[in-house]
Amino acid sequence: MGQHLNGKVALVTGSGQGIGRAVAIALAAEGAKVVTNNRSPVKKNVANQLDEKKLARLTPEQLKWYNEEIEKYTGDAETTAAAIRAAGGEAAAFFGDLSVFDVAKKMVDFTVETYGSIDIVVNVAGGFGFAPVDKITEELWDRVNDPKPKGYFNVIHHAVPYMKKKGWGRIINCSSPAWTGGPIRQCEYCAANAGVVGMTWGLATELAEDGITCNVFAPAAKTRSSVDAELIDKTTDVDERATKDGQPFTSYDESQPPETFSAFIAYLASDEAKDVTGSVFMTMGGFIGRWANPTMEATMFKPEGWTMETVLEEAPKTLFKDYKNINQK
Repeated sequence: MGQHLNGKVALVTGSGQGIGRAVAIALAAEGAKVVTNNRSPVKKNVANQLDEKKLARLTPEQLKWYNEEIEKYTGDAETTAAAIRAAGGEAAAFFGDLSVFDVAKKMVDFTVETYGSIDIVVNVAGGFGFAPVDKITEELWDRVNDPKPKGYFNVIHHAVPYMKKKGWGRIINCSSPAWTGGPIRQCEYCAANAGVVGMTWGLATELAEDGITCNVFAPAAKTRSSVDAELIDKTTDVDERATKDGQPFTSYDESQPPETFSAFIAYLASDEAKDVTGSVFMTMGGFIGRWANPTMEATMFKPEGWTMETVLEEAPKTLFKDYKNINQK
């Protein structure tokens, strides 16, 4: 085991499976005591987007593949904690929904009561869904936007006072490459993940003098949701496909597991990353990239204000000179 996080206590939400599990194990491997979390013990492993009606539309070969692959993504907060303990680390599980304000407080309180502190928060919990905007239900919107950014705020709200007292803290929030949009039919997911980025940017400045860094990682990895993404367009009508062209962003077989980049999240939680804050990273296999912060690329100004005529005259020469919209390359 490493020692870069010795003496630190970490809470990792959404760490029963997939990315959160890999992160929790990586933090523990560097010496952190870890509280793992997901909403409830897993009784039966299923794909979130493929209900019985959709599964019935798969061919026998596709259904066989689904059943084989979904069994690879079993586990919950307790099995992750048990894996950490088996490797010689310290970990305890907390089951609860971080999108409920009082439950998030209980989760933070449990962390402090169990290990005496809360130094690191890594929020990975999230919801997922595919639908064109005119078919997104209120239930789907809330299911995706309640965990993030709302649930992330809930945990951070309760954890920050402990970090301020120590003058040290690490907040690392999981977003998605979808925070930048793209050819996907899941604007509710784009909104949730863009909200995570905006919230984290605000916190990075607000909490800087308290010795607390705040960063975002936007992962692409092979997880249970990858099974959804691989099959969803084979179970829906053309006008409800997850992507406009019906092609997955990355094929399932080409995706890499989250363990390939989880050590980078442990780095962000360490003393060595004390000056890294307000940044958004993409993590995918062995690739780690850092997005530039938004900048103003064109302006126009008229002290006396604008009329339609002056906008029509000036905008093409200034604001829209060499302009390309989001769909143009």
